[in-house]
Amino acid sequence: MSFLEHLEELRGRLIRSLVALVIGTLFCWGFRTQIFRFLTQPLRQSLPGVQFIAIGPAEAFLLYMKMAVFVGIFVAMPYVLYQVWAFVSPGLHAHERRYVLPFIFFGSLFFIGGGLFGHYLLFPMTFGFLATFGGEEIKLMPRVEEYFSFYSWFLLGIGLIFQTPVVIFVLSRIGLVTPRFLLRHFKYAVLIAFIVAAVITPTPDAVTQSALALPMLGLYLLGILVSWLFGRPRRTPADDAPPAG
Repeated sequence: MSFLEHLEELRGRLIRSLVALVIGTLFCWGFRTQIFRFLTQPLRQSLPGVQFIAIGPAEAFLLYMKMAVFVGIFVAMPYVLYQVWAFVSPGLHAHERRYVLPFIFFGSLFFIGGGLFGHYLLFPMTFGFLATFGGEEIKLMPRVEEYFSFYSWFLLGIGLIFQTPVVIFVLSRIGLVTPRFLLRHFKYAVLIAFIVAAVITPTPDAVTQSALALPMLGLYLLGILVSWLFGRPRRTPADDAPPAG
């Protein structure tokens, strides 16, 4: 396909993904109260009796809408991953396209797993650390919009980070990376993991940052194993050159 045809293909895939997101959001809207209770559970666990506040008449409605969109992303993720696969599959051989179901399954599994990891482990650790400040002199009454903004971006970031093995799988099947290449750059992966952890986590303590950086490195090592099992030799310019004569 030409460059413009690729852009048109990408546009169609994005539109289909947005439609799936809208459907997922409408579905989640019917469970908005339960979703609110679930998403605020990490702070309630660290600070029993905490009370959220809103400073505008429409803030609660907009918050429920944003929460429905946020959870709708997780609901629509399998279909979105299918659209991603359908976009890159023309670059694969026919026998490689059978990996579509494992790609969708493990991509969704790692994305949801990253969200659950942040929700049940990182958030309680973070809020437990922050709750040690203030003592009896300061009563925390967080604005619910600020809490959700922090929560949602944090969890989406972790979900995307947990896609590392899936991304490495695709790059390995295309031939862009190999296990040797990934091992040779492991030291850079360690540096990037701790930098990302320091940026994403809101607390300066090493325990919370390590709780995110170490799983990232584990996912990178898992990606190396995936590349060794399912990868193919890295392509070179000589591979694409026309045959002599």
